[in-house]
Amino acid sequence: MAEKQKSMFVTGAASGLGREVARYFANVGWFIGLADVDTAGLAETAKMLPPGMSSVHKLDVTDRAQWKKAVAEFGKHTGGQMTVLFNNAGIGTGGPIQEMTDEDIDRMIAINLTGVISGTRACFEFLKNTPDSCVLYTSSAAGIYGSAGLSVYSATKFAVRGLAEAHDIEWRKLGIKSRSLMPGFIDTNIIGAVDAGSNMTGKEKLQSVGIEVSPVSVIGPAAWNAIHGEQVHTTVNKMAKQLAFSARWFPNRLRKSLGLMEGLGNIVQAKPS
Repeated sequence: MAEKQKSMFVTGAASGLGREVARYFANVGWFIGLADVDTAGLAETAKMLPPGMSSVHKLDVTDRAQWKKAVAEFGKHTGGQMTVLFNNAGIGTGGPIQEMTDEDIDRMIAINLTGVISGTRACFEFLKNTPDSCVLYTSSAAGIYGSAGLSVYSATKFAVRGLAEAHDIEWRKLGIKSRSLMPGFIDTNIIGAVDAGSNMTGKEKLQSVGIEVSPVSVIGPAAWNAIHGEQVHTTVNKMAKQLAFSARWFPNRLRKSLGLMEGLGNIVQAKPS
């Protein structure tokens, strides 16, 4: 790796948003650390990147020891530097909270929140040693206003939003920026499963009721703009932007509208985002 080459460590890199951001940044010359528990998916992602532009790391984000090992291995490729940590790995499980299992709730919090915190801690020294570094978190439109049928998922994404805001203040004097992406529905495998009751994918269900599903290609430029911009939060796609606007100016009207969409929480499946 060239001395001044920029680098990014990406969790959830085996599919979805992580894969797309890795591909986007590798294609403009960044060295990418691909991390995920899904080794087969990681291998597929690595093949999509230019030769010599990535390292592969098996990582369960709930395991702090694995975090330390993966980041140390990544640092061997980058001279101990990390321009960006894309703290992205997450899962979603929908449905009313009283119908969710304890295991579903614990796993979602462990991956979406505790794992994110562990990653930020594990990467801190690398970020501090790198000029103009940044932590980029994946929050969600569900972190803008609580979503019925997605209450625990929303709670984790609100928490990630808070981390981004707090760390941007805490680490400003260290030269580390903190940013979050807030996408609406993106065409990834988190909404790709077929529902046996309707024989429709989550994407098809959303589109059937007029809800926007954006192509995954929107996430690369959004990540680039977030990292290089001054706003802490970046909404991704029209749906998320409208939600943010309504949450600020018309919260009561928004609450009523979201009540009509309550059943959509069941569309979200427990798969990596």
